[in-house]
Amino acid sequence: MKHYNIPIFVPHLGCPFDCVFCNQRHITSADDTIDGNEVRRIADEYLSTLPRHDRFIEIGFFGGSFTGIDPILREELLAAAYEYVKRGDVQGIRLSTRPDYIDKERLDMLEKYGVTAVELGVQSLDDGVLLAAGRGHTSEQVYDAVRLIKKYPFALGLQMMTGLPADTPEKSIETARRIIELDPRDVRIYPTLVIRDTYLETLWRDKKYSPQTLDEAVSLCSRLVPMFENAGINVIRVALAATEEISPDGAVAAGPFHQSFRELVDTEIYYDKINVLLSGEKNIVLRVNPKDISRAAGYRRKNIKRWNECGISVKITGDERLPRGQAETEVI
Repeated sequence: MKHYNIPIFVPHLGCPFDCVFCNQRHITSADDTIDGNEVRRIADEYLSTLPRHDRFIEIGFFGGSFTGIDPILREELLAAAYEYVKRGDVQGIRLSTRPDYIDKERLDMLEKYGVTAVELGVQSLDDGVLLAAGRGHTSEQVYDAVRLIKKYPFALGLQMMTGLPADTPEKSIETARRIIELDPRDVRIYPTLVIRDTYLETLWRDKKYSPQTLDEAVSLCSRLVPMFENAGINVIRVALAATEEISPDGAVAAGPFHQSFRELVDTEIYYDKINVLLSGEKNIVLRVNPKDISRAAGYRRKNIKRWNECGISVKITGDERLPRGQAETEVI
């Protein structure tokens, strides 16, 4: 069954903080004009394009801090989305928010209106990194929020960032370990980009902040993704989606941007995984699940080229018997 999101952006609504990295108007290409009628307009537009069968659809409120919105507006938006749940047009509602805007009253309202998934912008579980990023909350507030959310029937999603001010690869890996201990269903990983008109851009231009290089970000994420997947946690996104605004020609001033970032990460994951299987052989047939063939070959066949440069001939073939992520080799 195919999963679809109907994205509704509420940039900066409900959020009193401007984290050093954040300009939601650039990131979402949206403004703060949102009400119940706009929710209906967006939902109707998306539903007219989606398949009618074999689908799971959630209306998603992204950007800002949804549970920090004025309660009257929050209820209006939820009630409009819930109309589609009650009719069976969509199967649920998901939203993203801050850990310090979670309490019983807010969660009771979410449950009343059919919310199925709550994502928390954790970003880091290192208090020094949170402070340097201007997040306005502590790691303990993340733990408190998670404990409370888990008392409700919501799927839990956690979002982390890499390359924040005061961050290191080791701190990011430790954040990932702690996130795994919190046992969310989903995770998103966002390497930090320097977005125009943010304090982080000022720090970067004053040479007080150095963003990750593309290679550094890809290398780190290629370690983080298997950590989560091996723990049974679904990694639903790695890096911000490339758009006209999220691009070097748009709002991205610096940082590890690539329009196919996830493919680069998968390339490194499969390269490391398959190298273990090669065992010094020079002519190999590599069998993977048919859906993994392009990942095994690498972005623009990068892995094939690297093996060829080492004098190794690898022929990749699909094998339906193999689960996703597994591989077998045969010497020829």
